[in-house]
Amino acid sequence: MDPVHALRDASPIPFWLDDPSRPQASPALVGPTDCDLLVVGGGYTGLWTALIAKERDPSADVVVIEADQAGGAASGRNGGFCESSLTHGLGNGLARWPHEIGRLERLGRENLQGIEDAIARYGMDCAWERTGSLAVATEPYQLAGLDEEAEAAARHGAEVTLLDESAVRAEIDSPSFLGGLWNKDGVAMVDPAKLAWGLKRACQELDVRVYEHTPGTGLTEDGARISVTTPYGRVRARRVALATNAYPSLLRRHRPYTVPVYDYALMTEPLTEAQLASVGWKNRQGWADCANSFHYVRLSADNRVLWGGYDAVHRRAVRAEHDRRPASFATLARHFFATFPQLAGVRFSHAWGGAIDTSTRFCVFFDTSHRGKVAYAAGYTGLGVGATRFGAEVMLDLLAGQRTERTSLDLVRRRPLPFPPEPVRSLGIGITQWSMARADAHEGRRNLWLRTLDRAGLGFGS
Repeated sequence: MDPVHALRDASPIPFWLDDPSRPQASPALVGPTDCDLLVVGGGYTGLWTALIAKERDPSADVVVIEADQAGGAASGRNGGFCESSLTHGLGNGLARWPHEIGRLERLGRENLQGIEDAIARYGMDCAWERTGSLAVATEPYQLAGLDEEAEAAARHGAEVTLLDESAVRAEIDSPSFLGGLWNKDGVAMVDPAKLAWGLKRACQELDVRVYEHTPGTGLTEDGARISVTTPYGRVRARRVALATNAYPSLLRRHRPYTVPVYDYALMTEPLTEAQLASVGWKNRQGWADCANSFHYVRLSADNRVLWGGYDAVHRRAVRAEHDRRPASFATLARHFFATFPQLAGVRFSHAWGGAIDTSTRFCVFFDTSHRGKVAYAAGYTGLGVGATRFGAEVMLDLLAGQRTERTSLDLVRRRPLPFPPEPVRSLGIGITQWSMARADAHEGRRNLWLRTLDRAGLGFGS
């Protein structure tokens, strides 16, 4: 039977958001208001910014405005991999900031622990599991890369274990697996929507004012304050943190630095005990394969398999109709059963997609404007579940005018190269994606186009 038949009952709603415990939306902002700090965006970046701002100064009047509901976009529909890396992996960090990678890795580990501590401190029920994750080789040529990654990770303080074919299949049994690298402490699994909802609740408990269904529509300087307009009023703030990520920034000058790329995922029905036993997976690690077009995979709290990634589709704008892409869902279903043939007969309960914000350096960047009264963080490129907390800390440091270890980093002080204007942008991204697929089909060999991008600092590794 064609694996696509397993999609026949799949709901188009992201699994994590299809939850009867989803909190009710807070009221929209109606009428004008003033505050000390306005946060535009109620995803992870914005919620962490509001929460940490109140922890730093409990007397501060903090407002969050969100166009939808808190966690309703990428923060509520991602795979739930919370990684310590701030640079979209050690390899990307070494290539771009070799002189400060030691500090970046240490700060990343401290940031991950800070997330775990906050979850405990505020009693967030978000299925946090410090399982680590596996990088899995599915082609012989990828094994050498795992060896190199293991050596680099060990040099920079990571707790990693290199696994041969029998060892990796003892962890998770797939005939596709040839070897693996287990990062045991640097990754946690989390229910992403429940993390966002927990952050919202924690903010409100500290008297942050959260207004949902309240998009920011314009930003201007208003004397000593910044004024942000909304459909029913405006907010005047001493400082503003912009956390809109894949959505267009209120500052036009920032828009060339990110493009929306759509990512797609499936979730199975809960596995039976026998089905789960056929795969193993006793240690519940998340995993991803080592191809440029890679899959990311994990277990949910009720033993469903999330199967995402592979297709990354660039769009010129964020639109709801792009969230559904049957061709991508069909491809993912076929890949799932090729990887786990022992799960034949399992059905998918959910199939969804959504935009992530991609930058040319593949990780977060920062900027300020309006004489330091506005700060901006974006460009997480699909690895923001953990890094958004670090991004919040950086924005608050910048808005306070503080020189800290974080703000002294080149990662923070330097912006990436912007994407070119259309139609060159779409053409370049299309050539890049074609070249990366060719590399996957030719033992990882990067063609002239990819090598040129590498030399220009625009290298794409995944």
